[in-house]
Amino acid sequence: MKTFDVAIIGGGLIGASVAFELAGEKLRVAVFDRQEPGREASWAAAGMLSPAPDSHHDLPLAPLGRESLRMYADFVTAIEEISGGTARLSWNGALEVFFGAEAEVQRNRRDAVCQGLGLKTERLDSATARLWEPALGSSVRSALWLPEEGTVEPRALTNAVLSAARRRGVDVRGDFPIAGILLRDNRCVGASGAGEEIFADRVIVAAGCFCSQIDSTSEILDRYAPTCPVRGQMMALRPEVAGIRRVVRSERGYLVPRRDGRIVAGSTSESAGFEKRVTPEGMKKIFDAATELVPALAGAEIGETWSGLRPGTPDDLPILGPTDIDGLLIATGHYRNGILLAPVTAKLMRQWIVEGNTAFDAAAFSPLRFKKQLSAAV
Repeated sequence: MKTFDVAIIGGGLIGASVAFELAGEKLRVAVFDRQEPGREASWAAAGMLSPAPDSHHDLPLAPLGRESLRMYADFVTAIEEISGGTARLSWNGALEVFFGAEAEVQRNRRDAVCQGLGLKTERLDSATARLWEPALGSSVRSALWLPEEGTVEPRALTNAVLSAARRRGVDVRGDFPIAGILLRDNRCVGASGAGEEIFADRVIVAAGCFCSQIDSTSEILDRYAPTCPVRGQMMALRPEVAGIRRVVRSERGYLVPRRDGRIVAGSTSESAGFEKRVTPEGMKKIFDAATELVPALAGAEIGETWSGLRPGTPDDLPILGPTDIDGLLIATGHYRNGILLAPVTAKLMRQWIVEGNTAFDAAAFSPLRFKKQLSAAV
């Protein structure tokens, strides 16, 4: 029988970052993953560090994203110093581009939203945008520059965080699917899996879209962590000529440059259950969006294709914080923002566990919001 201060279910970037943060408080921490840690949504991500909202659903997320972006440089420095690895963090900003007769109107509307959320922006005409990124297509009519944004390489970052957590003493176990949580008198006292019972003062569920596969015979996690898989397909291109220097995106797709010369292009957003594969339709959608942004990519070699399962939630917002079951906390549902939100998620979970509260107002992300919604619907 193993006993820990904190047991974390899920070994992706979120779970590993939380473990790293808690181990810094000299807590005994263990991470359990159903497969090799870090090989789900974290492995498939593009690595953009952007608090700018994708849609109106994301507006409540902007303050959390800004706070995490502010923390990112220190987070990466700590991870790299302890792990000896690299996250390949770059601060090159991002260009959002717009097409068609309404391009300037759309850009100005987008600018107003970003400015209203406290994000730094600059409006560019198409000629200036092409001076910055000569490979941009001739159909680009206007652009918005977001200078504070950055990128990481998620696979490198996740490996570095897992290594740093282990070096701080975290017990990381892969191929260890958790079958259920252990309750005693409405208190969570641990978890069970692989024929073992693991006891812990606190259990954090950070299992992404696989929360529903834990305690499948009960409604506990359906009540607090109703995540679902949202498939995202991706490809990596190797251009024959010079590529791009910074993130370039439109409403139809995005391009993220890597240091080795590749360009990561994405993405789809599909309700396909737990089926993780690429499809001809998905690849065409991504490739068409990529070549609209940078026409020269039409001749690029497709170096890799892959897909991942993002953890979606009913309101597209993450699920963070304590439940009303003593000892049970949730850190999941980050959807498209898990890479960006890793530092702030780790900080909030540490504050809840060590200090009992947080300085940041995270009420909008509470696991209890779904229980309230169910009660109101009855």
